[in-house]
Amino acid sequence: MTHRAPHILLAGGGTGGHVYPAIAIADAIRELAPAAEIAFVGTRDRLEAQAVPKAGYSLYPITVAGFQRSLSARNLQFPFKLLKGFVQSWNLVRGFDPDVAVGTGGYVAGPALVAAWMRGRPIVVQEQNAYAGITNRLLSVLATRIHLAFPEAKDYVPARRAVISGNPTRAALTEARRGPARDHFGIPDDASVLLVFGGSLGSAALNGALERHVHTLLDGAASLHVIWQTGNRYYDTLADRVAPHPRLHLMQYIERMDMAYAAADLALCRAGAITCSELMVTGTPALLVPSPNVTADHQTKNARSMERGGAARLLPEAELGARFVAAVTAVLGDPAQRAQMAAAARDMARPDAAHRIAEDLLEIAEARVSNADRPRDGGAADASFDNRHSKIES
Repeated sequence: MTHRAPHILLAGGGTGGHVYPAIAIADAIRELAPAAEIAFVGTRDRLEAQAVPKAGYSLYPITVAGFQRSLSARNLQFPFKLLKGFVQSWNLVRGFDPDVAVGTGGYVAGPALVAAWMRGRPIVVQEQNAYAGITNRLLSVLATRIHLAFPEAKDYVPARRAVISGNPTRAALTEARRGPARDHFGIPDDASVLLVFGGSLGSAALNGALERHVHTLLDGAASLHVIWQTGNRYYDTLADRVAPHPRLHLMQYIERMDMAYAAADLALCRAGAITCSELMVTGTPALLVPSPNVTADHQTKNARSMERGGAARLLPEAELGARFVAAVTAVLGDPAQRAQMAAAARDMARPDAAHRIAEDLLEIAEARVSNADRPRDGGAADASFDNRHSKIES
């Protein structure tokens, strides 16, 4: 008997931390099983609406909204949007007929994976942080498998079904080399390089500390170069206020983060899950400044995990102004410490995370595909699926 190719549904959205791991998993699935049918569930107005089609995958949008923890009139709409999103997900699962559904976090994963589970599909959860988010914690109770990036997250999910597989990251990160990277930024090979970034929008706290202290750093070390990504929100103001310096590379956005990591001796950055995973796979020593404005303070938990592993030092935002110069110069001035941190980061890294998760998904999916007696909702025979469900394509 000839079986159809596996159908795999991915749900994750809202932020890059949820979207890009899902895309990395999809890319690994495509590499391992080119015939596999892959579809994404997301929203029309968040990052996934652009990123998923750009990566070459179809996105089927649903209606979804998060519950506001503070008193808000928007919470009155929450149950209606949740119900609408669930009905849309129910119909999508019926039409696409996935053999497994995987959620990488964000509100959109909730209705999509619950609908898949209620229709008898195995579901898989991938959690990026050391502290599992509320959506993934609830879904993990129903999940066949839970893939974790940090061992600390086992405390929040059914541990017997959890595996530590790491966060999927871009393959290009491990391919960049120091010499070409230094050339890319116009930095001598024998220079010392501090890389500072706070995400695409930027970090007010990191930018404020740099604005006050960057010239002190540069004046105190003749060989130091600073690559400073300000973020879109702050670049124009800082470009006007910060005096130019031949060893200061002020940038709005860094397109080639692979080159930035390869060029850096030390990174000063936030402690988001994907950032931490990228620091690990590139072996970049880091001073991590967790954002205090995230749910359940999960960035601090990520940073503490990195610090316990010896790959990073935690620098609380509240102490950034007082300790900034001393903390940076202490690590930059100690090559042995940086070498130990780089080695520890690589020891913590799981560069094959996307492939490990993809292999597990394909194994789960193929077990269902090979079960000839199982009920089907239509699957490949449902030719009207794309006519009944709008999709966003590149």
